[in-house]
Amino acid sequence: MQHGISTIAAAIALAAGLLPATAPASTILEKIKSGKPLVIAHRDSSIPFSYVDKTSGKPVGYAVELCQLFGEALRKKAGVKSLQIQYVPVTSANRIEAIEQGTADLECGSTSNTADRRKRVSFVIPHFITGARLLVRADAKMDVIEDFENRKVVSTKGSTPLKALQRLNTERLLRLDILEAPEHVKGVEMVEKGEADAFAMDDVLLFGLVAARPNPSAVRVTGKFLTTEAISVMLAHDDAQAKKVLDDEMRRLLFSGEMYKLYDKWFTKPIPSVSVPLNMPMSYLLRAFWKFPTDFVPE
Repeated sequence: MQHGISTIAAAIALAAGLLPATAPASTILEKIKSGKPLVIAHRDSSIPFSYVDKTSGKPVGYAVELCQLFGEALRKKAGVKSLQIQYVPVTSANRIEAIEQGTADLECGSTSNTADRRKRVSFVIPHFITGARLLVRADAKMDVIEDFENRKVVSTKGSTPLKALQRLNTERLLRLDILEAPEHVKGVEMVEKGEADAFAMDDVLLFGLVAARPNPSAVRVTGKFLTTEAISVMLAHDDAQAKKVLDDEMRRLLFSGEMYKLYDKWFTKPIPSVSVPLNMPMSYLLRAFWKFPTDFVPE
């Protein structure tokens, strides 16, 4: 009798919208154990983190290769012999929703770990520390954000540099005309064409974008850091088991030295589809952070 009452109560609650209409989504490990592929969300132009190689047409990059290593760690934990990986493209605007809605299992791009985002998704131990700076035309006489008062500054829709621009504009009364680009490459093109005076984005991405341009000398990166950000791989907010596997794997890669080799491969040497190496030695911030790897990121 008690079972019948519980069933009726649950039906009433479901009809009233108090219970979810569908069962909770499977965790990453449950999916892998059932034979489903690991779905990795990637970016089109977040060089060198996650981008599409023009020759092969396949996703490549520092974060993409890291997530392939994560996939192997998940495969071993799930106890299966093989793991298929599928790739799905995302943008700054829809990357978080892709994880929340289960369209992708991991987001392997250039996403900053922030307090607001941690309310919606989880992050692995950061694989990069960066900050937002400005991209301007090579002949521009402006360098710091205050030089752009009453001028047009663009950033990518849904990005943390865009929010930083909006905050600085209010705090410092800069009267910036803030524009939004759908993707990073568009922001660079707007500067090149004179549609914007500067493009605000993480400096490492700016260096990668410049290296991939037909004429890299036409633009330059300048200015002080507008933000300091930790870039991490995203996964579902409530998948604690997968997060532990990935954090443990990140620590293994760091303590074994493999992570440093991976960094050198993508930041100091020639990489696919890019005309010149980024020549970016590891910053003291990242080197210091990796000595005591943690997923805690101060705001």
